[in-house]
Amino acid sequence: MAQNGANEQPEGRDAEREFVLRSAQENDVKFVRLWFTDILGNLKGFAISVDDLEDAIEQGVGFDGSSIEGFARIDESDMRAFPDPTTFTVLPWRPRQNSVARMFCDIRTPAGDSFIGDPRYVLKRNLERLAKSGLTYYVGPELEFFYFKDANSLELLDQSGYFDQLSSQPAGDLRRDTVLNLAEMGIPVKYSHHEAAHSQHEIDLQYTDALTMADSVMTAKLVIKELAQGQGAYASFMPKPMSGKNGSGMHTHQSLFRGNQNAFFDSDEEHNLSIIGKRFIAGLLRHAPEITLVTNQWVNSYKRLVPGFEAPVYISWAHVNRSDLVRVPAYKPGYESSVRIEYRAPDAACNPYLAFSVMLAAGLKGIEEEYPVPPPVEGNVASMSPEERQARGIKTLPGSLGEAISLAEESELLREALGEHVLNSVIRNKKLEWEEFRATVTDYEVARYLPTL
Repeated sequence: MAQNGANEQPEGRDAEREFVLRSAQENDVKFVRLWFTDILGNLKGFAISVDDLEDAIEQGVGFDGSSIEGFARIDESDMRAFPDPTTFTVLPWRPRQNSVARMFCDIRTPAGDSFIGDPRYVLKRNLERLAKSGLTYYVGPELEFFYFKDANSLELLDQSGYFDQLSSQPAGDLRRDTVLNLAEMGIPVKYSHHEAAHSQHEIDLQYTDALTMADSVMTAKLVIKELAQGQGAYASFMPKPMSGKNGSGMHTHQSLFRGNQNAFFDSDEEHNLSIIGKRFIAGLLRHAPEITLVTNQWVNSYKRLVPGFEAPVYISWAHVNRSDLVRVPAYKPGYESSVRIEYRAPDAACNPYLAFSVMLAAGLKGIEEEYPVPPPVEGNVASMSPEERQARGIKTLPGSLGEAISLAEESELLREALGEHVLNSVIRNKKLEWEEFRATVTDYEVARYLPTL
């Protein structure tokens, strides 16, 4: 999968273009949806006729970027969307006759330069920096979500629980159909199962390079929602839709490879985790507070990051232990490629292009500056007293969007990873959200205070 179209040889681009045009013809494609995201991770796009596809690949398609969050001011709004030929795939839930395909786009200015506010470009830029050291960043996210009967209530679609195998229709069929549709689109699923809360489900995507995975996450979220809507239901990636229930995360498994060799594996190190892997962990731990605004970008994200609901709160790591922010899954002999680091803070309501960028940046900083990794914490951090956590130097993630904003504003790491344009756009948008939330009187406040005050 090509990650940097600008570095491809002309003959390579010609071959990719011809493959796309031939595939479109063979699959009776009549419309092609051109997709990209705004800075918040909302999927945007428009459709073109297949007759215009070749010209779109070569010249791009112009559009007004002034109404896209984080893109451009009204006086500099002209943008061009260049479809990436490696992302062409037919949408299997659409009719086979006069079918519809999709392609992810790279956004450029009228002068042909990569647009610095394009989240896909942000990730590509970070991956290109990594590639100079001969490494590739692989990720495998776990997408958790809820099925509801509609978008206007919290009425659940099923009452099943963790790993339940009893039929939970129509939720079970929806999850199965999602896996089948994703496979048809070239997005393999490693696992799928019912999660802990009623009507909560999980789909784990098979690990691959970060750019391909970011495209896959955006695709999977749309497929999950489209299929649910087709059955009169509603799928939500809201981090914490219900009080007193588990929230939905996007635990992200990460590894660095040099060619075919896993840079996180070392047979001579304890638990087979290499020095590079340990320093990557150290980077994630040290920079976790400041990157949380990107991995957990909504007011509601911080309702999930509270003790007691299997979501990380405390900044610690461990082998196997699932109560920590960073987990190193157990190594199975003969599976060197599977040694990885699981970062448990993100939720699937983040922008995956930006989230992968900042997690990579944090881990790389740990490697480059040789951060020492603190001792692993194998006990339950949540059950420790505040004094014990303090003695061990265990800090906490931000407790609110407001706190996360303050930390992000001071972060040089975020400034380097995202660029000034994107970081300033994110902070500006999140400040508006935080101020709106602070000014809103909630149902909790009315019920708690009106009868007594």
